[in-house]
Amino acid sequence: MKFHFYIILLLFISCKQISDQNDKPNFIFYISDDQDYLDYKIYGNNLIESSAVSKIAEEGITFNNAYTSQAICSPSRSQLLTGLNPIKNGSYANHLPVKSSVFSITKYLKEIGYDVYLAGKSHVKPNTVFNWTHYFPLKNRRYFQINKLKDQIRNSKKPYCLFIASTFPHEPYIDNGDYTLDDIFKLPFEDSIKNTKTGYYSNVKIDNDQLNEIINTVDSVDDNTAFFYIADHGISGKWGIKENGLRIPLIIRWPKVIKPNIKSDALINIVDIMPTVLDIAGAKIPQDLDGRSFFKILKNNKEIINDYIFGISTKQNVRNPMVFPSRSVRNNQYKLIINFNSIEVYKNNLTNNNSKNIFIERGALSHPSIPYMELYDLINDPHEKKNLVNQYKYNEVKEKLEYVLREWMKKQNDFVSDGNIPLIKPTRHPLDKISLWNDISKNLENIIQDKDYMYSHY
Repeated sequence: MKFHFYIILLLFISCKQISDQNDKPNFIFYISDDQDYLDYKIYGNNLIESSAVSKIAEEGITFNNAYTSQAICSPSRSQLLTGLNPIKNGSYANHLPVKSSVFSITKYLKEIGYDVYLAGKSHVKPNTVFNWTHYFPLKNRRYFQINKLKDQIRNSKKPYCLFIASTFPHEPYIDNGDYTLDDIFKLPFEDSIKNTKTGYYSNVKIDNDQLNEIINTVDSVDDNTAFFYIADHGISGKWGIKENGLRIPLIIRWPKVIKPNIKSDALINIVDIMPTVLDIAGAKIPQDLDGRSFFKILKNNKEIINDYIFGISTKQNVRNPMVFPSRSVRNNQYKLIINFNSIEVYKNNLTNNNSKNIFIERGALSHPSIPYMELYDLINDPHEKKNLVNQYKYNEVKEKLEYVLREWMKKQNDFVSDGNIPLIKPTRHPLDKISLWNDISKNLENIIQDKDYMYSHY
């Protein structure tokens, strides 16, 4: 009798485990590469082809105030996958790996029975931290192997999380596409339309077509897939600290849970996405994450997740040999930026090392019109045209935001402060090496020693 009881009990437990597995939602992330927040129909551009994104928005929730903390590929993606801001996770300049001691979403989801896949552009490392169940490489280093992704979506036996990281609309841009300059929507912060915009629009269309194929496949399978659409950062403000770089699209569709055509003005940071996924999946959320779950907002709760959103810019590593670090904080209305090596204050940053001083000075001189502090009213001036920092009536706002920003920097163990502007050791092109990216005079080549760079984790 006891034997039969144990058999029945084991069968019950086994069935329950299978049921629990089957109840777990799948997650799909589609990540576009270098696309401006405003270059979608749902965010204001009626001329660009973004029908697939509009479909997700019509059937899900659109976030109007979503941000990355850093407008560069590697740091932004590392934030998404670790739930940690750039300084804390270690990827604070382009191509930098995260610290080997950091854990990523792959670990936490695998522990509760998920497979975690990556398709397309990685741009994160090391592999020991980002330990994918399987990687789907690109075709010709550019296009998804769509049929393999479709098979994965249709035939997965275990619950899964699939990151589909596009290489579009990132350059190279198509030269002879379907667009002319007359087809281009002039963004509010642009002085003129660049000739490259026609190729950029063609790339956006390719990305939209790929996204549409993925969505149609998901629709044919089930209603329990949480589909996240984001871009890693804006292209117009790439490398910088302004809204056109840090602000990103975020649209989530999950038919089983999210009501259609919802809009949210909640302040959301990209680091909030990983704890949200863990919350949905039923995993324990680590206490040391910078991000917070916004699962309740997906169920149409008006909960406030963040009072402030923070941003950083290094202006170093690969693209720019000038040393010009910036940090920012914004609340629901105002945004404060501190440019720690502005022309106003750079002499305070000089050291007894003449080689370092040359590049600190070059950084300040290369941005002569950018002040030490900037303050913007984002409700009345969303494109940061009018600096209010010297207007007396905003002093209280400025002082409050400055206090919040500096306290956040302390908690992040930020290496930048007034009078301390370190040189970040690059992974590819040293500051003083003439290269495709760095334009310096011959007499400045190779004057910096390894010891002059800030110690790092790689």
